[in-house]
Amino acid sequence: MPEMEQPKWYILHTYSGYEAMVKASLEQLIINNNLGDYIVDIKIPMEQVIEEKNGKRKVVERKLLPCYVFIKMIYTNQIWYYVTSTRGVTGFCGPQGRPNPMKQEEILKMRLELPTVTDDFKAGDTVSIEDGALAGFFGTIKEVNTAAQKATVSTKMFGRSTDVEVDFIQIKKLDGPLPEPEENA
Repeated sequence: MPEMEQPKWYILHTYSGYEAMVKASLEQLIINNNLGDYIVDIKIPMEQVIEEKNGKRKVVERKLLPCYVFIKMIYTNQIWYYVTSTRGVTGFCGPQGRPNPMKQEEILKMRLELPTVTDDFKAGDTVSIEDGALAGFFGTIKEVNTAAQKATVSTKMFGRSTDVEVDFIQIKKLDGPLPEPEENA
């Protein structure tokens, strides 16, 4: 039996508002047809944004690219058929509906795969948020999830302490105490 090729990231186009349903359907397809070796990961890139409603501001998650789902898979004609037959999928992004694998730079830019950060974060560390909607904010790490490369950071936002989840790659450890809150506003 020949050695299987490595899975690659592809872009699926979906009907508007069907992204979560497509992801759930594909996950069920993997279970029902034992396709775990072929379809490795499915993601809907999200971003955290600050919204104001009725005078109250809060951090919410929003789709980075509506109508698109990213899928890491080994391309075969059978897998192409399964995926494109899924309800809500209009097709792959590529010539004549055939998928083109994403380049490594695109994968990193879309945060589908993050480079592992070797920095040693722990609860109580003072950090600055360097990237994303909260860039420029400072906070203290409350929880660390090393396996997921994420940390829960308590930051002052609009005069209140707010906990936000960030990727290790988005934060930088600071030496010394937390800067004054005026810098976050």
